[in-house]
Amino acid sequence: MEANLTDEGLATGEVADIGGYASLDFEDPEGQRLRLVRDGGKGGSHPWAQSPVPVEHQIRGLGPIVISVPDITNTEAVVTKVMNMRKARDYVSPEGQVHVFEMGEGGPAAELHVLVQPGLAPARQGAGAVHHVAFRAPDQETLHQWTARLAEFRLPSSGEVERYYFRSLYFREPNGILFEIATDGPGFTADEPLETLGESLALPPFLEPKRASIEAGLKPLK
Repeated sequence: MEANLTDEGLATGEVADIGGYASLDFEDPEGQRLRLVRDGGKGGSHPWAQSPVPVEHQIRGLGPIVISVPDITNTEAVVTKVMNMRKARDYVSPEGQVHVFEMGEGGPAAELHVLVQPGLAPARQGAGAVHHVAFRAPDQETLHQWTARLAEFRLPSSGEVERYYFRSLYFREPNGILFEIATDGPGFTADEPLETLGESLALPPFLEPKRASIEAGLKPLK
């Protein structure tokens, strides 16, 4: 994988053990920092039959997510007391101390890594930046419960937002990072079959009037 990335002209680091996982850091063409992690086969996967990459070498999913905060105290209170995550372990990365919290059955796809960097300037939105971190809720009833839970803890939120493919709830943790809780359903097969998912640009109804301008701004995928 490292050779494939460098052949495409992408900047990569060295394969290293980070937080207990063999990892490879790299940047995409817009400067977004990404990391490939060997998950040891933990958690589910959904291989794509039409991929030119053999199943055993395909990307299995997303995670863990790494966020950076100047102080862990209030962030830890929110993720454990409000979001019911468990403190799993700590480790020291090249960037600093990392606190690992896990959800559900745990594993790389169910972990939140909180990196403490007190001297780092606040991030600014732009190319290569991440807008928010999203967490899954199985259905609308569960989302309603999260809405009530945030109100119970007096955490300001967006209220529930209809996104056509799912419903979302947004709030900021104490260091200002935007969290989203989004439902699984109705899902991206709401307007196209699974067999052809991703072969053309699908837009929710509220964005259809802007299709021409959206398509004009897209970069071709190789």
